[in-house]
Amino acid sequence: MATNNPPTPSEPPVKQPIREEGGSVVLERRTQRVKPPQMYQVALLNDDYTPMEFVVVVIQEFFGKDLESATRIMLKIHLDGKGVCGVYTKDVAVTKVDQVLEAAHKSGHPLKCICEPVG
Repeated sequence: MATNNPPTPSEPPVKQPIREEGGSVVLERRTQRVKPPQMYQVALLNDDYTPMEFVVVVIQEFFGKDLESATRIMLKIHLDGKGVCGVYTKDVAVTKVDQVLEAAHKSGHPLKCICEPVG
């Protein structure tokens, strides 16, 4: 399940002077288009040592999934070797990866988590 894009801040329009026939100056408004931020998907990678139950708990705790969704993602990781847990902006994705890796390390599991650009 993807998260919503953060709202883009509104910037004041750029005004360009235009000269009319009588010599007066009129300002024209031009709106600037701001690109949405690059999104990154956070994925867990399969290994032969991390218990499936631990993976489900990690997905629930750090990605806010319910038990059914977390189990479905865990099975995808187990069967396909990789499963996407969420899509975020770069800062949030990197934070999620760090949280998962720290929890795995503290629990003594070799679980790997990565973030990669979407698209």
